[in-house]
Amino acid sequence: MSASASAPALPESAPRKRSVVRALLRLWPYVRPVRGRVFGAAAVAVVAASMGLVMPLVLKWMVDGPVADGDTAGVWWGGAVLLVVGLTEAFLFGLRRWLVARPLARVEADMRGAIYRHLQRLPVSFHDRWPTGQLLSRATGDLQLLRMFLAFGLTFLIVNSATIVIGFGVLLVQDWTLGLVLVLPVVPLVVLCALFEARFSLVARRAQDQMGDLTTVVEESILGIRIIKGFGRHRSQARAFRALSGELRDTELHKARLLSLIWLVILALPELFLGSALVLGVAQVADNQLTAGTLVAFMATAMVLRWPVESMGFLLALCNEAATATDRYFEVLDTEVPPEPERAAARAAGRGPEPSAAAAEPGDGIRFEDVVFRYPDAPPDSPPTLDGLSLHVRTGETLALVGATGSGKTTLLALLPRLHEVTSGRITLDGVDTATLSRAEVRALVAVAFEEPTLFSASVGENVLMGAARADEAELARALRVSQADGFVRALPEGLETEVGEQGLSLSGGQRQRLALARAVIGKPRFLVLDDPLSALDVHTEARVEAALREVLVGTTALVVAHRPSTVQLADRVALLTEGRVSAVGTHAELLRGNAEYRRLMTGESQLRQAAGQEPSAGGSLTAPSRSS
Repeated sequence: MSASASAPALPESAPRKRSVVRALLRLWPYVRPVRGRVFGAAAVAVVAASMGLVMPLVLKWMVDGPVADGDTAGVWWGGAVLLVVGLTEAFLFGLRRWLVARPLARVEADMRGAIYRHLQRLPVSFHDRWPTGQLLSRATGDLQLLRMFLAFGLTFLIVNSATIVIGFGVLLVQDWTLGLVLVLPVVPLVVLCALFEARFSLVARRAQDQMGDLTTVVEESILGIRIIKGFGRHRSQARAFRALSGELRDTELHKARLLSLIWLVILALPELFLGSALVLGVAQVADNQLTAGTLVAFMATAMVLRWPVESMGFLLALCNEAATATDRYFEVLDTEVPPEPERAAARAAGRGPEPSAAAAEPGDGIRFEDVVFRYPDAPPDSPPTLDGLSLHVRTGETLALVGATGSGKTTLLALLPRLHEVTSGRITLDGVDTATLSRAEVRALVAVAFEEPTLFSASVGENVLMGAARADEAELARALRVSQADGFVRALPEGLETEVGEQGLSLSGGQRQRLALARAVIGKPRFLVLDDPLSALDVHTEARVEAALREVLVGTTALVVAHRPSTVQLADRVALLTEGRVSAVGTHAELLRGNAEYRRLMTGESQLRQAAGQEPSAGGSLTAPSRSS
C-alpha cells in the first residue's frame, strides 16, 4: 500500500480544551475594518426580530377590542397593522443580508490572502512536515465555514439572544405567573448546552482534521495517477480512501448523534412547559383572572420565541465548528517565520554596516566555512547532515559536487539560496556573509534549477520568466536556446503561450527539465546552482545542452550536483562529499587517478550507461577501473 494509505500525521498535538469565545475573538482584527456594517446588520436584525414580538401585542388589542366589541372596521385596521409589521420585518431582514454580504466576502478574501502570504514566507522545512491537504482545507473549507458563521451564526446568536431576553420580558409583563412557567427550563438548558459544547468541540475538531487528511489522499491520488495506474495500485488507494472516508463518516455520525440529543432536549423542554402554561392560562381565563386577548398574546409571543430557543442548538454547534476552524487557521498563521539573522536584521533597522559585494575581496566566489547543518526535526542524537564542511568555489568557476546518496549534496545546495539556514558556520558570496543579507537579496543573486522540475499551471513563457520577470524576448529566446527547449516549444500548439497544465505534466520529463533550466539561466545570475539538471535528458540532447551551458557557465560562479561523468565534464573542479564533509577536491582526471571512492562512483555510472547501450558523451571517457576500486 502507498504512503497515503494511512492518515498523514499532523505536526500538532491532539486538540486541547479551549474557550470558544477566546478562539472566535481572534477573528476581530479581520472584522474590525468592517465592524460598522456587521454590527449595523446585527442591529437591523434585532429590530426585525422585535417586529415579530409586536404582532402578539396587536393581536391582544384586536381580541380584547374590536373582536370582543364586534367592530369589523377595527379588525380590518388590525389586519392592516399586522401586514405593515410583517412587510417591515421582511424588509429589515433583507437589508441585513445586503449589509453583510460584501464586507464579509472581503473578510474571507483578506484571511485567505493572509494565509497564502504566510505560507509563501514559511520555510521549506514547514512544508516538508505539513500534509498539503491539511493546508488546503484550512485555506478553503475552514474559511468558508468562518464566513458562514460571521454572516449567519454570529448575527443570529446576537439576534436570538436579544429576542429571547426581550420576549421573556414581554411575557413577564403580560402575566408574571405564566412567564415564570416558561422561564423555569432556562437553567437546565444552559447546563445541558455547556456540557454539549465541551463534547461537541472535540468531535468537530476531529472531523475537520480528518477532512484535511482525506483531502491529502485525494490530492496525492490525482497527482500520482500515473504511478497508481502504472503499478496497478488503484485498489490499495481505494482501500486507503475508504478507510479515511469511513473514519470521517463515523465522526460525522457522532456529531449528528450529539446534535440530535441536544435538539431533543431543546425542543422537548420548552414544549412541555409551554403546554403547562397553556393549561394554566386557559384555567385563568375560565376564572376571569386573565383576558382572552392576553392569553392569545402570551401564547403568540411564546410561539415567536420557539425558533430562537430551538435554533440555539444549531447555533452552538456552528459556533464550535467556527472556533475549531479559527484554531486550525491560526495554527498555520501562528507558525513563526524564521527571523533574519541578527546581522541582517540590524542592517535592515539601520544599525549595521551596509555590505557591499563590490568592496569585497576580488574573485572570492562562494565560500562555505565550517558549515554544520541539522534538520530541525532530526533526532537530537543523530549526526548532522553537514558536519564542519568547508569549500571554496572561485569566481567564474564551475564546481561539481559528487557523492553517494545521503552525502549531503542537495542539502548543501539548498543552503546557498537560504532555503534552509545553517546551524553553525557561515556562507559568503564574493566575501559577503549571507547572514548579513536578507533572503530576498540572497535569492536575487542566486538562481536554482532543482532535480525535480516543478512547473506551474501557466504558459511556457510565464514559467520561464519566473526566473527574471523583466527579461525581454531576446533573453527569453537565449534561455530556451541554452536549455535546448526552443525546438519543442516552437512545435507546441501555441508556442510560448501554450498552457503546460498542473505541474507541467502535459510535457515529458525531459521537456520540463529543460524549461526549469531555462528559468534558472534567463536572468544571467551571478551565482548558479544546478541540482543534477540533465538527469531526464537523452544522451544526444544532453550533449547539446552541455555545449550551450558552457557559454553560460563562463560568466557565472556555479555549483552543480553531478551523478554522471558527462555532467562532471562541465566543471572546472570536482568536490567529493562523504558523510557531510568534503573528502577530496580536484579535477575529474585527478580524482579518477587518486581517489578510489570517486572512481567507484564514476565508473559505476559509466558501466550502467554502457550496459544500457549508451556510449559516454564527448569528453566523458574514463580510465578503466583499477583493481583497487
